[in-house]
Amino acid sequence: MEIHEYFTHVDWLVVFGYLGLTTWVGHAMRGKQGTIKDFFLGGRSMPWQAVSGSIIATEISGVTFIGVPGTLFALHGDFTYLQWAVGSIIARMMIARYFVRVYYEQEIYSPYDYMGLKLGLSVKTLATIFFTIGSILAQSVRVLVAAIPLKVVTGMPLWVCIVVIGLFAIGWTLMGGMRTVIWTDVMQFALFALGGVIALMWLIGGIDGGWSAMMETADNFGRTRILNPEFGLGADLKFTLWVALFAVPFQNLGVFGVDQLAAQRMFCCRNARAAGKAILFSSFGQLVTLLMLLIGTALFVDSHQEGFGDQELATVFGASMENVQDIRDSATFAEHPETGEKSKVIVPQAVTVSSGETFSGTSDYIFPIWIVLALPVGLSGLILAGVFAAAISSLDSILAALSQTTLSLFYHPERGEISLSERQLMARSRLLVVGWGLALTGFTLLLAIAREDIPILPLAFGMTTYTVGPLLAIFLCAMIGRGSFRGLLAGSLISFVAVMFVQTDIWVLLIKAKLISAEALATLFTYELNTAGSGVKSVFCFAWMWPLTCLITLGAGLWIPSRKKA
Repeated sequence: MEIHEYFTHVDWLVVFGYLGLTTWVGHAMRGKQGTIKDFFLGGRSMPWQAVSGSIIATEISGVTFIGVPGTLFALHGDFTYLQWAVGSIIARMMIARYFVRVYYEQEIYSPYDYMGLKLGLSVKTLATIFFTIGSILAQSVRVLVAAIPLKVVTGMPLWVCIVVIGLFAIGWTLMGGMRTVIWTDVMQFALFALGGVIALMWLIGGIDGGWSAMMETADNFGRTRILNPEFGLGADLKFTLWVALFAVPFQNLGVFGVDQLAAQRMFCCRNARAAGKAILFSSFGQLVTLLMLLIGTALFVDSHQEGFGDQELATVFGASMENVQDIRDSATFAEHPETGEKSKVIVPQAVTVSSGETFSGTSDYIFPIWIVLALPVGLSGLILAGVFAAAISSLDSILAALSQTTLSLFYHPERGEISLSERQLMARSRLLVVGWGLALTGFTLLLAIAREDIPILPLAFGMTTYTVGPLLAIFLCAMIGRGSFRGLLAGSLISFVAVMFVQTDIWVLLIKAKLISAEALATLFTYELNTAGSGVKSVFCFAWMWPLTCLITLGAGLWIPSRKKA
Protein backbone atom coordinates (compact mmCIF):
# COMPACT_ATOMS: atom_id res chain seq x y z
CA MET A 1 0.00 0.00 0.00
CA GLU A 2 1.07 3.59 -0.65
CA ILE A 3 1.20 5.90 2.37
CA HIS A 4 -1.83 7.91 1.23
CA GLU A 5 -3.96 4.76 1.20
CA TYR A 6 -3.76 4.73 4.99
CA PHE A 7 -5.45 8.15 5.04
CA THR A 8 -9.10 7.10 5.11
CA HIS A 9 -12.42 8.74 4.32
CA VAL A 10 -12.94 9.21 8.06
CA ASP A 11 -9.67 11.18 8.23
CA TRP A 12 -10.83 13.36 5.34
CA LEU A 13 -14.14 13.94 7.10
CA VAL A 14 -12.27 15.06 10.23
CA VAL A 15 -10.00 17.42 8.23
CA PHE A 16 -12.80 19.19 6.41
CA GLY A 17 -15.02 19.06 9.47
CA TYR A 18 -12.37 20.95 11.42
CA LEU A 19 -11.86 23.47 8.62
CA GLY A 20 -15.64 23.94 8.46
CA LEU A 21 -15.85 24.48 12.22
CA THR A 22 -13.02 27.02 12.09
CA THR A 23 -14.76 28.85 9.26
CA TRP A 24 -17.98 29.02 11.28
CA VAL A 25 -16.13 30.34 14.36
CA GLY A 26 -14.36 32.94 12.22
CA HIS A 27 -17.72 34.06 10.81
CA ALA A 28 -19.33 34.19 14.23
CA MET A 29 -16.50 36.29 15.70
CA ARG A 30 -16.06 38.69 12.77
CA GLY A 31 -17.84 41.62 14.41
CA LYS A 32 -18.76 44.73 12.46
CA GLN A 33 -16.75 45.42 9.32
CA GLY A 34 -17.75 48.94 8.37
CA THR A 35 -14.35 50.68 8.33
CA ILE A 36 -10.74 49.84 7.55
CA LYS A 37 -10.06 50.25 11.28
CA ASP A 38 -12.47 47.34 11.84
CA PHE A 39 -11.00 45.35 8.95
CA PHE A 40 -7.26 45.85 9.59
CA LEU A 41 -7.14 46.61 13.33
CA GLY A 42 -10.11 44.59 14.60
CA GLY A 43 -11.56 47.87 15.81
CA ARG A 44 -8.68 47.94 18.30
CA SER A 45 -10.88 45.90 20.61
CA MET A 46 -9.25 42.45 20.59
CA PRO A 47 -8.39 40.85 23.96
CA TRP A 48 -4.63 40.58 24.45
CA GLN A 49 -4.90 36.84 25.22
CA ALA A 50 -6.33 36.16 21.75
CA VAL A 51 -3.72 38.40 20.12
CA SER A 52 -0.95 36.55 21.95
CA GLY A 53 -2.31 33.19 20.74
CA SER A 54 -2.48 34.56 17.21
CA ILE A 55 1.17 35.69 17.35
CA ILE A 56 2.17 32.19 18.45
CA ALA A 57 0.09 30.54 15.73
CA THR A 58 1.74 32.74 13.09
CA GLU A 59 5.19 31.98 14.47
CA ILE A 60 4.57 28.21 14.68
CA SER A 61 3.86 27.60 11.00
CA GLY A 62 3.36 24.30 9.21
CA VAL A 63 7.12 24.30 8.60
CA THR A 64 7.70 24.21 12.37
CA PHE A 65 5.05 21.56 12.96
CA ILE A 66 6.62 19.29 10.35
CA GLY A 67 10.24 20.41 10.20
CA VAL A 68 11.31 20.67 13.85
CA PRO A 69 10.74 16.95 14.65
CA GLY A 70 12.57 16.11 11.42
CA THR A 71 15.46 18.40 12.37
CA LEU A 72 16.08 16.50 15.59
CA PHE A 73 15.68 13.19 13.74
CA ALA A 74 18.42 14.18 11.24
CA LEU A 75 22.05 13.11 11.50
CA HIS A 76 23.30 15.57 14.15
CA GLY A 77 19.96 16.71 15.53
CA ASP A 78 19.75 17.91 19.13
CA PHE A 79 18.07 20.55 21.35
CA THR A 80 20.52 23.41 20.70
CA TYR A 81 17.85 25.19 18.63
CA LEU A 82 16.16 25.97 21.97
CA GLN A 83 18.98 28.40 22.80
CA TRP A 84 17.46 30.82 20.31
CA ALA A 85 14.49 31.13 22.69
CA VAL A 86 16.73 33.23 24.98
CA GLY A 87 17.29 35.84 22.28
CA SER A 88 13.64 35.70 21.27
CA ILE A 89 12.41 36.44 24.79
CA ILE A 90 14.92 39.30 25.19
CA ALA A 91 13.60 40.84 21.96
CA ARG A 92 9.95 40.53 23.03
CA MET A 93 10.71 42.27 26.32
CA MET A 94 12.29 45.17 24.41
CA ILE A 95 9.34 45.35 22.00
CA ALA A 96 6.86 45.45 24.89
CA ARG A 97 8.89 48.13 26.67
CA TYR A 98 9.87 50.44 23.81
CA PHE A 99 8.24 49.61 20.44
CA VAL A 100 4.60 49.23 21.45
CA ARG A 101 4.51 52.62 23.14
CA VAL A 102 5.25 54.57 19.95
CA TYR A 103 2.73 52.53 17.95
CA TYR A 104 -0.10 53.79 20.16
CA GLU A 105 0.85 57.47 20.14
CA GLN A 106 -1.62 57.96 17.27
CA GLU A 107 -3.82 55.83 15.02
CA ILE A 108 -1.50 54.12 12.57
CA TYR A 109 -1.91 50.82 10.77
CA SER A 110 1.65 49.53 10.40
CA PRO A 111 5.26 50.21 11.47
CA TYR A 112 5.79 51.64 7.97
CA ASP A 113 3.12 54.29 8.61
CA TYR A 114 5.12 55.30 11.69
CA MET A 115 8.34 55.43 9.67
CA GLY A 116 6.62 57.58 7.04
CA LEU A 117 5.29 60.04 9.60
CA LYS A 118 8.73 60.44 11.20
CA LEU A 119 11.04 60.26 8.17
CA GLY A 120 8.91 60.92 5.10
CA LEU A 121 6.95 59.03 2.45
CA SER A 122 10.08 57.89 0.59
CA VAL A 123 11.26 55.99 3.66
CA LYS A 124 7.79 54.49 4.13
CA THR A 125 7.86 53.28 0.51
CA LEU A 126 11.35 51.78 0.92
CA ALA A 127 10.31 49.87 4.06
CA THR A 128 7.07 48.67 2.45
CA ILE A 129 8.93 47.34 -0.60
CA PHE A 130 11.36 45.44 1.64
CA PHE A 131 8.48 43.93 3.58
CA THR A 132 6.53 42.98 0.44
CA ILE A 133 9.41 41.23 -1.35
CA GLY A 134 10.46 39.28 1.74
CA SER A 135 6.89 38.29 2.60
CA ILE A 136 5.95 37.04 -0.87
CA LEU A 137 8.89 34.68 -1.00
CA ALA A 138 8.97 33.60 2.65
CA GLN A 139 5.24 32.95 3.11
CA SER A 140 4.81 31.25 -0.26
CA VAL A 141 7.56 28.82 0.58
CA ARG A 142 6.01 28.09 3.98
CA VAL A 143 2.79 27.10 2.24
CA LEU A 144 4.74 24.95 -0.23
CA VAL A 145 6.80 23.18 2.44
CA ALA A 146 3.61 22.34 4.35
CA ALA A 147 1.80 21.23 1.17
CA ILE A 148 4.51 18.75 0.06
CA PRO A 149 4.14 16.27 2.98
CA LEU A 150 0.36 16.80 2.89
CA LYS A 151 0.44 15.61 -0.71
CA VAL A 152 2.52 12.57 0.31
CA VAL A 153 0.26 11.45 3.15
CA THR A 154 -3.13 12.40 1.70
CA GLY A 155 -2.57 11.46 -1.95
CA MET A 156 -3.99 14.78 -3.18
CA PRO A 157 -2.04 16.38 -6.05
CA LEU A 158 0.30 19.08 -4.81
CA TRP A 159 -1.49 21.80 -6.73
CA VAL A 160 -4.80 20.83 -5.11
CA CYS A 161 -3.26 21.11 -1.62
CA ILE A 162 -1.94 24.58 -2.47
CA VAL A 163 -5.23 25.77 -4.00
CA VAL A 164 -7.28 24.50 -1.03
CA ILE A 165 -4.96 26.36 1.37
CA GLY A 166 -5.20 29.50 -0.78
CA LEU A 167 -8.99 29.47 -1.05
CA PHE A 168 -9.52 29.01 2.68
CA ALA A 169 -7.00 31.78 3.44
CA ILE A 170 -8.76 34.22 1.10
CA GLY A 171 -12.17 33.27 2.49
CA TRP A 172 -11.16 33.62 6.15
CA THR A 173 -9.52 37.02 5.57
CA LEU A 174 -12.44 38.41 3.56
CA MET A 175 -14.93 37.14 6.11
CA GLY A 176 -13.88 39.38 8.96
CA GLY A 177 -10.46 40.90 8.41
CA MET A 178 -8.10 40.76 11.37
CA ARG A 179 -10.81 39.70 13.82
CA THR A 180 -11.41 36.49 11.88
CA VAL A 181 -7.68 35.99 11.28
CA ILE A 182 -6.93 36.31 15.00
CA TRP A 183 -9.74 34.05 16.23
CA THR A 184 -9.00 31.35 13.65
CA ASP A 185 -5.32 31.62 14.63
CA VAL A 186 -6.32 30.97 18.24
CA MET A 187 -8.01 27.76 17.12
CA GLN A 188 -4.88 26.77 15.16
CA PHE A 189 -2.76 27.33 18.26
CA ALA A 190 -5.10 25.15 20.32
CA LEU A 191 -4.89 22.39 17.71
CA PHE A 192 -1.08 22.64 17.50
CA ALA A 193 -0.80 22.18 21.22
CA LEU A 194 -3.43 19.45 21.50
CA GLY A 195 -2.12 17.52 18.49
CA GLY A 196 1.46 17.77 19.69
CA VAL A 197 0.63 16.54 23.20
CA ILE A 198 -1.44 13.63 21.84
CA ALA A 199 1.36 12.64 19.45
CA LEU A 200 4.03 12.80 22.16
CA MET A 201 1.99 10.79 24.67
CA TRP A 202 1.18 8.18 22.01
CA LEU A 203 4.84 7.86 21.06
CA ILE A 204 6.02 7.57 24.66
CA GLY A 205 3.38 4.90 25.28
CA GLY A 206 4.87 2.81 22.45
CA ILE A 207 8.49 3.08 23.67
CA ASP A 208 9.81 0.26 25.85
CA GLY A 209 10.69 1.87 29.16
CA GLY A 210 8.61 5.00 28.57
CA TRP A 211 9.87 8.54 29.21
CA SER A 212 13.05 7.59 31.13
CA ALA A 213 14.15 5.13 28.45
CA MET A 214 13.42 7.68 25.75
CA MET A 215 15.58 10.36 27.35
CA GLU A 216 18.36 7.90 28.25
CA THR A 217 18.57 6.54 24.71
CA ALA A 218 18.44 10.01 23.19
CA ASP A 219 21.20 11.14 25.57
CA ASN A 220 23.36 8.15 24.60
CA PHE A 221 23.20 9.26 20.98
CA GLY A 222 23.95 12.91 21.78
CA ARG A 223 20.42 14.10 21.04
CA THR A 224 19.68 15.92 24.31
CA ARG A 225 22.41 18.56 24.21
CA ILE A 226 20.93 22.03 24.82
CA LEU A 227 23.82 24.44 25.46
CA ASN A 228 26.57 25.02 22.95
CA PRO A 229 28.98 27.61 24.44
CA GLU A 230 31.42 27.41 21.52
CA PHE A 231 32.19 30.80 20.04
CA GLY A 232 32.96 31.43 16.39
CA LEU A 233 31.69 32.83 13.13
CA GLY A 234 31.66 29.53 11.25
CA ALA A 235 28.62 28.36 9.30
CA ASP A 236 28.33 25.26 11.50
CA LEU A 237 28.06 27.40 14.65
CA LYS A 238 24.50 28.53 14.05
CA PHE A 239 22.90 27.18 17.22
CA THR A 240 25.23 28.52 19.90
CA LEU A 241 24.64 30.51 23.06
CA TRP A 242 26.47 33.52 21.60
CA VAL A 243 24.28 33.63 18.51
CA ALA A 244 21.24 33.37 20.79
CA LEU A 245 22.37 36.25 22.98
CA PHE A 246 23.78 38.69 20.43
CA ALA A 247 22.31 37.90 16.99
CA VAL A 248 18.86 36.42 17.53
CA PRO A 249 17.52 39.50 19.41
CA PHE A 250 18.11 41.62 16.28
CA GLN A 251 16.23 39.11 14.13
CA ASN A 252 13.32 38.87 16.55
CA LEU A 253 13.12 42.65 17.03
CA GLY A 254 12.67 42.87 13.27
CA VAL A 255 10.29 39.95 12.89
CA PHE A 256 7.98 40.72 15.81
CA GLY A 257 8.43 44.45 16.21
CA VAL A 258 8.82 45.82 12.69
CA ASP A 259 7.48 43.19 10.29
CA GLN A 260 3.79 43.89 9.68
CA LEU A 261 2.94 40.18 9.77
CA ALA A 262 3.34 40.07 13.55
CA ALA A 263 3.11 43.78 14.39
CA GLN A 264 -0.39 44.06 12.88
CA ARG A 265 -1.70 41.85 15.66
CA MET A 266 -0.37 44.17 18.34
CA PHE A 267 -2.18 47.08 16.67
CA CYS A 268 -5.46 45.23 17.32
CA CYS A 269 -5.22 45.48 21.12
CA ARG A 270 -7.16 48.06 23.12
CA ASN A 271 -4.07 49.98 24.26
CA ALA A 272 -0.29 49.85 24.51
CA ARG A 273 -0.37 48.02 27.86
CA ALA A 274 -2.50 45.21 26.41
CA ALA A 275 -0.29 45.00 23.30
CA GLY A 276 2.77 44.71 25.53
CA LYS A 277 1.18 41.81 27.40
CA ALA A 278 0.32 40.11 24.10
CA ILE A 279 3.89 40.14 22.81
CA LEU A 280 5.38 39.19 26.20
CA PHE A 281 3.08 36.22 26.75
CA SER A 282 3.68 35.02 23.19
CA SER A 283 7.06 33.88 24.57
CA PHE A 284 5.20 30.79 25.75
CA GLY A 285 5.17 29.75 22.11
CA GLN A 286 8.70 28.48 22.75
CA LEU A 287 7.04 25.63 24.66
CA VAL A 288 5.46 24.48 21.39
CA THR A 289 8.95 24.34 19.85
CA LEU A 290 10.11 22.29 22.85
CA LEU A 291 7.12 20.00 22.37
CA MET A 292 7.99 19.42 18.70
CA LEU A 293 11.63 18.71 19.60
CA LEU A 294 10.44 16.13 22.15
CA ILE A 295 8.30 14.55 19.42
CA GLY A 296 11.42 14.35 17.25
CA THR A 297 13.25 12.71 20.17
CA ALA A 298 10.46 10.17 20.64
CA LEU A 299 10.39 9.42 16.89
CA PHE A 300 14.15 8.81 16.96
CA VAL A 301 13.97 6.45 19.94
CA ASP A 302 10.89 4.65 18.57
CA SER A 303 12.70 4.05 15.29
CA HIS A 304 15.83 3.03 17.21
CA GLN A 305 13.84 0.30 18.94
CA GLU A 306 11.68 -0.79 15.99
CA GLY A 307 13.69 0.19 12.91
CA PHE A 308 12.35 1.67 9.69
CA GLY A 309 9.62 -0.27 7.92
CA ASP A 310 9.82 -0.76 4.16
CA GLN A 311 6.93 1.60 3.50
CA GLU A 312 8.49 4.34 5.63
CA LEU A 313 11.83 3.90 3.90
CA ALA A 314 10.31 4.07 0.42
CA THR A 315 8.41 7.27 1.27
CA VAL A 316 11.32 9.02 3.01
CA PHE A 317 13.61 8.36 0.03
CA GLY A 318 10.96 8.81 -2.65
CA ALA A 319 11.74 5.35 -4.03
CA SER A 320 9.74 2.35 -5.18
CA MET A 321 9.41 -0.71 -2.97
CA GLU A 322 11.76 -2.68 -5.21
CA ASN A 323 14.62 -0.34 -4.26
CA VAL A 324 14.02 -0.54 -0.51
CA GLN A 325 16.56 -3.27 0.24
CA ASP A 326 19.26 -1.53 -1.78
CA ILE A 327 18.58 1.69 0.15
CA ARG A 328 18.70 -0.22 3.43
CA ASP A 329 22.07 -1.69 2.45
CA SER A 330 23.53 1.65 1.29
CA ALA A 331 22.10 4.08 3.84
CA THR A 332 23.89 5.65 6.80
CA PHE A 333 22.71 4.67 10.27
CA ALA A 334 22.79 6.81 13.39
CA GLU A 335 25.78 6.01 15.58
CA HIS A 336 26.52 6.23 19.29
CA PRO A 337 29.01 9.13 19.64
CA GLU A 338 31.34 7.16 21.96
CA THR A 339 30.92 3.45 21.27
CA GLY A 340 30.16 3.71 17.56
CA GLU A 341 27.17 1.37 18.05
CA LYS A 342 24.72 1.74 15.16
CA SER A 343 21.04 2.40 15.70
CA LYS A 344 18.27 0.93 13.59
CA VAL A 345 17.47 4.51 12.60
CA ILE A 346 18.43 5.18 8.98
CA VAL A 347 19.55 8.77 8.54
CA PRO A 348 17.87 10.30 5.46
CA GLN A 349 20.51 11.49 3.00
CA ALA A 350 21.51 11.04 -0.65
CA VAL A 351 21.89 7.30 -1.32
CA THR A 352 23.21 5.67 -4.49
CA VAL A 353 21.99 2.09 -4.95
CA SER A 354 23.54 -0.76 -6.91
CA SER A 355 21.68 0.15 -10.11
CA GLY A 356 23.36 3.58 -10.05
CA GLU A 357 20.17 5.47 -9.13
CA THR A 358 20.47 8.17 -6.48
CA PHE A 359 17.68 8.85 -3.98
CA SER A 360 17.66 11.92 -1.72
CA GLY A 361 15.99 11.21 1.60
CA THR A 362 14.37 13.83 3.79
CA SER A 363 13.60 13.75 7.50
CA ASP A 364 10.76 16.25 6.94
CA TYR A 365 8.41 13.35 6.14
CA ILE A 366 9.15 11.44 9.36
CA PHE A 367 6.43 12.99 11.53
CA PRO A 368 3.62 13.05 8.91
CA ILE A 369 4.37 9.41 7.98
CA TRP A 370 4.17 8.37 11.62
CA ILE A 371 0.88 10.25 12.05
CA VAL A 372 -0.72 8.32 9.19
CA LEU A 373 0.76 4.88 9.95
CA ALA A 374 0.70 4.80 13.76
CA LEU A 375 -2.34 6.77 14.90
CA PRO A 376 -5.93 5.49 14.81
CA VAL A 377 -8.27 6.51 12.01
CA GLY A 378 -9.74 9.94 12.74
CA LEU A 379 -7.01 10.97 15.15
CA SER A 380 -4.48 11.10 12.32
CA GLY A 381 -6.96 13.24 10.38
CA LEU A 382 -7.30 15.66 13.32
CA ILE A 383 -3.54 16.19 13.67
CA LEU A 384 -3.00 16.58 9.92
CA ALA A 385 -5.84 19.10 9.95
CA GLY A 386 -3.46 21.08 12.14
CA VAL A 387 -0.89 21.06 9.33
CA PHE A 388 -3.51 22.34 6.86
CA ALA A 389 -4.60 24.93 9.41
CA ALA A 390 -1.01 26.05 10.02
CA ALA A 391 -0.44 26.61 6.31
CA ILE A 392 -3.74 28.51 6.01
CA SER A 393 -2.81 30.57 9.08
CA SER A 394 0.50 31.59 7.47
CA LEU A 395 -1.25 32.65 4.29
CA ASP A 396 -4.26 34.52 5.71
CA SER A 397 -1.95 36.42 8.05
CA ILE A 398 0.20 37.69 5.20
CA LEU A 399 -2.89 38.53 3.10
CA ALA A 400 -4.12 40.92 5.77
CA ALA A 401 -0.66 42.44 6.18
CA LEU A 402 0.05 42.86 2.46
CA SER A 403 -3.41 44.28 1.77
CA GLN A 404 -3.04 46.89 4.51
CA THR A 405 0.47 47.99 3.53
CA THR A 406 -0.50 48.19 -0.16
CA LEU A 407 -3.59 50.27 0.63
CA SER A 408 -1.56 52.54 2.88
CA LEU A 409 1.09 53.00 0.19
CA PHE A 410 -1.48 54.60 -2.11
CA TYR A 411 -3.92 56.35 0.26
CA HIS A 412 -1.89 57.09 3.46
CA PRO A 413 -4.78 56.77 5.96
CA GLU A 414 -2.39 57.61 8.84
CA ARG A 415 -2.12 61.18 7.49
CA GLY A 416 -5.87 61.73 7.34
CA GLU A 417 -5.65 62.91 3.72
CA ILE A 418 -8.03 60.37 2.19
CA SER A 419 -10.67 61.62 -0.24
CA LEU A 420 -12.40 58.22 -0.42
CA SER A 421 -15.30 57.15 1.76
CA GLU A 422 -14.95 54.26 4.23
CA ARG A 423 -17.11 52.14 1.95
CA GLN A 424 -14.75 52.75 -0.96
CA LEU A 425 -11.71 51.98 1.19
CA MET A 426 -13.30 48.72 2.36
CA ALA A 427 -14.06 47.72 -1.22
CA ARG A 428 -10.45 48.34 -2.22
CA SER A 429 -9.19 46.47 0.85
CA ARG A 430 -11.22 43.39 -0.06
CA LEU A 431 -10.05 43.56 -3.68
CA LEU A 432 -6.47 43.68 -2.44
CA VAL A 433 -7.06 40.60 -0.28
CA VAL A 434 -8.36 38.67 -3.28
CA GLY A 435 -5.60 40.00 -5.53
CA TRP A 436 -2.81 39.15 -3.13
CA GLY A 437 -4.42 35.78 -2.34
CA LEU A 438 -4.49 34.80 -6.01
CA ALA A 439 -0.98 36.17 -6.54
CA LEU A 440 0.52 34.28 -3.59
CA THR A 441 -1.30 31.06 -4.47
CA GLY A 442 -0.08 31.39 -8.04
CA PHE A 443 3.46 32.12 -6.90
CA THR A 444 3.39 29.06 -4.64
CA LEU A 445 2.29 26.95 -7.61
CA LEU A 446 5.24 28.33 -9.60
CA LEU A 447 7.56 27.42 -6.72
CA ALA A 448 6.11 23.90 -6.81
CA ILE A 449 7.05 23.61 -10.49
CA ALA A 450 10.44 25.28 -10.13
CA ARG A 451 11.61 23.33 -7.10
CA GLU A 452 12.60 20.36 -9.25
CA ASP A 453 15.02 22.37 -11.39
CA ILE A 454 15.81 25.56 -9.46
CA PRO A 455 16.85 25.61 -5.79
CA ILE A 456 14.32 28.33 -5.00
CA LEU A 457 13.58 27.18 -1.42
CA PRO A 458 16.90 28.38 0.07
CA LEU A 459 16.38 31.71 -1.72
CA ALA A 460 12.94 32.14 -0.19
CA PHE A 461 13.98 31.17 3.34
CA GLY A 462 17.05 33.38 3.11
CA MET A 463 15.09 36.53 2.31
CA THR A 464 14.74 37.51 5.98
CA THR A 465 18.53 37.75 6.22
CA TYR A 466 18.43 40.42 3.51
CA THR A 467 15.55 42.47 4.91
CA VAL A 468 15.34 42.12 8.72
CA GLY A 469 18.41 44.21 9.58
CA PRO A 470 17.64 47.17 7.28
CA LEU A 471 13.97 47.29 8.35
CA LEU A 472 14.94 47.33 12.01
CA ALA A 473 17.47 50.10 11.34
CA ILE A 474 14.85 52.23 9.55
CA PHE A 475 12.53 51.85 12.53
CA LEU A 476 15.29 52.83 14.99
CA CYS A 477 15.99 55.95 12.93
CA ALA A 478 12.28 56.79 13.11
CA MET A 479 12.34 56.40 16.91
CA ILE A 480 15.36 58.70 17.10
CA GLY A 481 13.61 61.10 14.74
CA ARG A 482 16.59 61.45 12.44
CA GLY A 483 17.70 59.61 9.32
CA SER A 484 17.97 60.42 5.63
CA PHE A 485 16.36 58.49 2.82
CA ARG A 486 19.62 58.58 0.86
CA GLY A 487 21.52 57.13 3.81
CA LEU A 488 18.98 54.43 4.56
CA LEU A 489 18.80 53.43 0.90
CA ALA A 490 22.60 53.30 0.65
CA GLY A 491 22.87 51.31 3.88
CA SER A 492 20.21 48.87 2.70
CA LEU A 493 22.01 48.31 -0.61
CA ILE A 494 25.37 47.82 1.12
CA SER A 495 23.68 45.37 3.51
CA PHE A 496 22.13 43.47 0.60
CA VAL A 497 25.53 43.06 -1.07
CA ALA A 498 27.13 42.02 2.24
CA VAL A 499 24.49 39.32 2.75
CA MET A 500 24.99 38.14 -0.83
CA PHE A 501 28.56 37.21 0.07
CA VAL A 502 27.47 35.10 3.05
CA GLN A 503 24.29 33.51 1.72
CA THR A 504 24.54 31.06 -1.19
CA ASP A 505 20.97 31.27 -2.55
CA ILE A 506 21.44 33.83 -5.33
CA TRP A 507 24.80 32.36 -6.35
CA VAL A 508 23.27 28.89 -6.66
CA LEU A 509 20.82 30.28 -9.19
CA LEU A 510 23.66 31.93 -11.15
CA ILE A 511 25.73 28.73 -11.06
CA LYS A 512 22.79 26.75 -12.40
CA ALA A 513 22.34 29.34 -15.17
CA LYS A 514 26.11 28.97 -15.93
CA LEU A 515 26.67 32.69 -15.42
CA ILE A 516 29.41 32.00 -12.86
CA SER A 517 31.38 28.94 -11.77
CA ALA A 518 31.57 27.43 -8.30
CA GLU A 519 35.36 27.38 -8.58
CA ALA A 520 35.45 31.15 -9.13
CA LEU A 521 33.24 31.80 -6.10
CA ALA A 522 35.34 29.48 -3.95
CA THR A 523 38.29 31.85 -4.39
CA LEU A 524 36.43 34.36 -2.19
CA PHE A 525 37.22 34.14 1.53
CA THR A 526 33.52 33.76 2.37
CA TYR A 527 32.94 30.54 0.40
CA GLU A 528 34.37 27.09 -0.20
CA LEU A 529 33.45 24.26 -2.54
CA ASN A 530 30.86 21.80 -1.25
CA THR A 531 31.62 18.12 -0.83
CA ALA A 532 30.50 17.25 -4.35
CA GLY A 533 32.52 20.12 -5.81
CA SER A 534 29.53 21.26 -7.87
CA GLY A 535 28.59 24.24 -5.72
CA VAL A 536 29.69 26.43 -2.84
CA LYS A 537 28.89 26.65 0.84
CA SER A 538 29.32 29.61 3.14
CA VAL A 539 32.21 29.77 5.57
CA PHE A 540 30.35 32.16 7.89
CA CYS A 541 27.16 31.81 9.93
CA PHE A 542 24.38 33.87 8.33
CA ALA A 543 22.86 34.77 11.74
CA TRP A 544 25.57 37.37 12.39
CA MET A 545 24.31 39.31 9.39
CA TRP A 546 21.19 40.34 11.36
CA PRO A 547 23.07 42.69 13.71
CA LEU A 548 25.69 43.63 11.11
CA THR A 549 23.19 44.77 8.44
CA CYS A 550 21.16 46.63 11.06
CA LEU A 551 24.22 48.55 12.23
CA ILE A 552 25.38 49.26 8.67
CA THR A 553 21.98 50.67 7.66
CA LEU A 554 21.56 52.59 10.92
CA GLY A 555 25.00 54.16 10.59
CA ALA A 556 24.43 55.14 6.96
CA GLY A 557 21.00 56.57 7.72
CA LEU A 558 22.35 58.78 10.50
CA TRP A 559 25.64 59.73 8.82
CA ILE A 560 24.75 60.37 5.16
CA PRO A 561 22.83 63.67 4.92
CA SER A 562 19.70 64.30 2.89
CA ARG A 563 20.03 65.93 -0.51
CA LYS A 564 20.21 69.67 -0.06
CA LYS A 565 17.43 71.68 -1.65
CA ALA A 566 18.50 74.34 -4.18
